[in-house]
Order: sequence, then C-alpha cells, then structure tokens
Amino acid sequence: MDYGNSVQQVLLRKIRKAEQDLTQLKLDYCRFVFGLSHRARVVSQGQVYRVLSVDVDSMAPTDNGDFTRPTITGALVDSPNQAEPVALAADWALEATTTPAVK
Repeated sequence: MDYGNSVQQVLLRKIRKAEQDLTQLKLDYCRFVFGLSHRARVVSQGQVYRVLSVDVDSMAPTDNGDFTRPTITGALVDSPNQAEPVALAADWALEATTTPAVK
C-alpha cells in the first residue's frame, strides 16, 4: 500500500468516528434538552405516540445556536397492534407525566 492510500484510509476512519460521535452527541441533546428517550411518549395532533426512532439528521442549528426539534417516528399507544409506524415530523410535544409526591 502506498503512502497516499494509507493516509486516505486513516482519514476515512477518522471521518467515520467523528460522524458517529456527532450522532451520539445529537442523541444526547435530544435526551437532555427535549426529553426524548427510547420509548418516550409524545403527543401529536391530540394523540399519544410511543417514540420508535429519532432522526437526528433532521435537526438544524437555529440563529441562537440551539437545534430544532428532530423528526420522529412513533406508534400509537392506543393501538399496540398497529403495523405501520407513523412519521410525526417535528410536530410533537413530550407527554406531560405526573410524578407522585414523595413523602
């Protein structure tokens, strides 16, 4: 293998690693800023969905340095046998949960 190919392979590995790190950072951002986690429940157009996937590539930087909400795919909570997941775009809100008071 000549020097040029060797450098190319090293750079490709570094690029792939950086892309993986960026994806993980965006998933962490979704979790801590938007409250999204695996199997989180969200409300969209009056219906409750369980989150199946989060498209972090859909997140865009805003003018103030934040990121926009990601598009997500979910399944209706009331229809557990629903075969097709529903694309919810960014039109969702985390379902409000009530936590019992600790005594």
